[in-house]
Amino acid sequence: MTALQVKNVTTDDGARLAVYVREPSADPSGTVVLGHGWILDHRSWLPVVDRLDPSLRVVLWDQRGHGRSTLAGGGHKVGDESIKRLGRDLSAVIGATVPDGEKVVLGGHSMGGMTIMAYAGVAPDEFAERVRGVALVSTAAGGLRGTGRAGEAGLMAALRHVPFRLGRAMTEKGQRRTAFGKGARPEDVRDATRIVRGTRASVLGGFYGALMKHDEIASLPALRSVPVRILVGTRDLLTPHKLGDRLAQELPDAELTKFDGLGHMLTWEASDDVATAITTLAR
Repeated sequence: MTALQVKNVTTDDGARLAVYVREPSADPSGTVVLGHGWILDHRSWLPVVDRLDPSLRVVLWDQRGHGRSTLAGGGHKVGDESIKRLGRDLSAVIGATVPDGEKVVLGGHSMGGMTIMAYAGVAPDEFAERVRGVALVSTAAGGLRGTGRAGEAGLMAALRHVPFRLGRAMTEKGQRRTAFGKGARPEDVRDATRIVRGTRASVLGGFYGALMKHDEIASLPALRSVPVRILVGTRDLLTPHKLGDRLAQELPDAELTKFDGLGHMLTWEASDDVATAITTLAR
């Protein structure tokens, strides 16, 4: 089990972000900063963190409104949430946890990958100064269309005003069908479902709108100056692998890896491969 130190970072709009740091067991070889996806929290990265080189310092955080982090003003009322706001949050996390002058490797799963793209867009000069490599896992620069279920957009808009946690409305069967691919381990599905159940319905609804509006194609040129790994599952129903193809087209020097039959949750389904990609970028 990974031992993490916990601290809080307050953003310029008053959100309190819970940040978790794994200190290296030997002389540090670098720092990795990892962002999680929609309605998850930092724990979704732990299967990967456990497999990273122990000489790496690892920084994780709960995205605003997720896990132990608040929304703007320190509360839990959903406002005008956006992926660009998450990019500014990432800047705050790096500024509070990484010494000036040190370059980091960024890893982002799903909405966490979108956060990295937004960071490159809102702070391109800082991105160039602070980032040495990027791993984009099960993510997209735009073009999201939801699941296509009838009434989905209306339901999500209504959930913005529901403060309760999702709880048992989110089932293991539903997570396995929607988020995982073939051969998912029951314990992985169980862990993911446990995290999702702890998320507020208002966050599910509020960030759905942000994801549907997400378009960071214009930010991608900033990523062309660093090594990039793109990892996607061919059975990803949330960020279909064709969107990974589009990322690779926009980032022609990036290395694209597709995992046949795997789904959206590659931090569980392909944790060894994701850890290897990040460790390679950090060398």
